Amino acid sequence: MAESSRKKQGKVCRDCHRVVDGEACTVCGTANVSEDWAGYLVIIDPEHSDVAKKMNISLPGRYALKVR
Repeated sequence: MAESSRKKQGKVCRDCHRVVDGEACTVCGTANVSEDWAGYLVIIDPEHSDVAKKMNISLPGRYALKVR
C-alpha cells in the first residue's frame, strides 16, 4: 500500500509523541503538534512495557515513534 493512500490517525505532539485529536496536546498542554509522523504505537500498561520505559512514556495511549 502506498504511503499517500494510508490515512493518518491525526496530529502528534512533538514533545511527548502522543497522538492528539485537536490542535493541542491534552497531556503536556503544548500546541507544538505535527502532521508529519511515522510509526503507530499503543501503550496499554506503561508500567510493565519495556518500549514505554525506553520512550519515557508514563501514561497509556496512542503514540508515534517518529515525529518530524
